[in-house]
Amino acid sequence: MRTGIFGAFLLAFGGAAGAAELACPDLATLVQVNACPSEEELQYTYTGYCSDNAMAYGNKTDPCVRYADYRKLKNLALWESPDGRFDGYVSCDLPLAQWRGARPTGIALAGQGKVTRLVCSYPNGINLTYRTHETCTLQDPRACASNAAACAATCN
Repeated sequence: MRTGIFGAFLLAFGGAAGAAELACPDLATLVQVNACPSEEELQYTYTGYCSDNAMAYGNKTDPCVRYADYRKLKNLALWESPDGRFDGYVSCDLPLAQWRGARPTGIALAGQGKVTRLVCSYPNGINLTYRTHETCTLQDPRACASNAAACAATCN
């Protein structure tokens, strides 16, 4: 779809140029937003998080039973698509070569209050999410179920 500079601006920022078409981003193009935590940072936050009495009394210390469980939960970095629309956390323990070329395995729409979430699922538990106040629909839900990589959603 050719929109020109002004049309592209309106699409990017929710203007009245029409519905925006969204597809799951290519993992090879993702940009890392924050660095992975160091082992020292993880150990420090483990001690702080797991020694918090409020967490213990609230039965929220499941990852505190073993440091390995806590590390798996918190050893993450935020990644986003080049245009900044989709973002998600990826385990720092996953080698880049193991997930960079992965294709989407699922796409789903979910509501969370007044926000619509378009969630793209990939192997290794990677999920990238687009959040908007617009109404979104999958263009062909049946086709999306069989081939998430070829699926698109329209938001307006």
